[in-house]
Amino acid sequence: MSKLPKNHKFIDLSDYGRPVARVIANLLKETSITPIQITVWFIISGLIALVCMLYGYYWAAAFFLILKSILDAADGELARIKKSPSYTGRYFDSIADFILNFCIFLVLWHITDSRLIYALLAFIGIQLQGTLYNYYYVILRNRFNGDTTSRVFEDKIPIALKGENQRNVNFLFTLYKLLYGVFDKTIYFLDKKAIEDKPFHNWFMTAVSTFGLGFQLLTIATMLVLGFAEFIIPFFIGYSAMIIVFIGLRKVF
Repeated sequence: MSKLPKNHKFIDLSDYGRPVARVIANLLKETSITPIQITVWFIISGLIALVCMLYGYYWAAAFFLILKSILDAADGELARIKKSPSYTGRYFDSIADFILNFCIFLVLWHITDSRLIYALLAFIGIQLQGTLYNYYYVILRNRFNGDTTSRVFEDKIPIALKGENQRNVNFLFTLYKLLYGVFDKTIYFLDKKAIEDKPFHNWFMTAVSTFGLGFQLLTIATMLVLGFAEFIIPFFIGYSAMIIVFIGLRKVF
């Protein structure tokens, strides 16, 4: 958890790829490769996983889903090592995640003969799950001097940082708001006071990290190789009930 001070770090179950991501970033720090290029690599990895799922190569699909998760951490690590944070990279990363997640559930719908409405509900569920985790995590990062390219409230276009183009930031921010705005507003409506209350317990953040994208991809990968592909959509629909449970726990503790 490089984004938080030591005494507020927690075991992030979705961040299992971080050690390998750091190795990749350190290997690339003296090269001309940029964090955004790493984001493109994880998009390619995700697309390969989708093709493997379509053709029933579930072990290969699992490998590329996990590789995608590792590369998803590596782009941020490289940005920190090179001291080149950017809103362009932040929004591009999130937009890519959204589109790939949507495609994953379309493929799951296709290969399991599930109903499309259930696939869409599962997709909405994982987006709300991820939004809740990110909401709590960004509150911690902002409160305890972590990096601030991610904001608790994405309500206005940020000023481009050094080395990036304001027009690109404007476009990507607008697209980000279009894709994520309703999820952000929903989670904020459900837990408005989170930003004002006491810091979250580390054990609580570890539990909520099961909503992180890395853990979601690991769950999908595991269920694929175990032959439980038809249960992935129902699982994520059902696990979305934990949103209310976690919000309730936060308010109690």
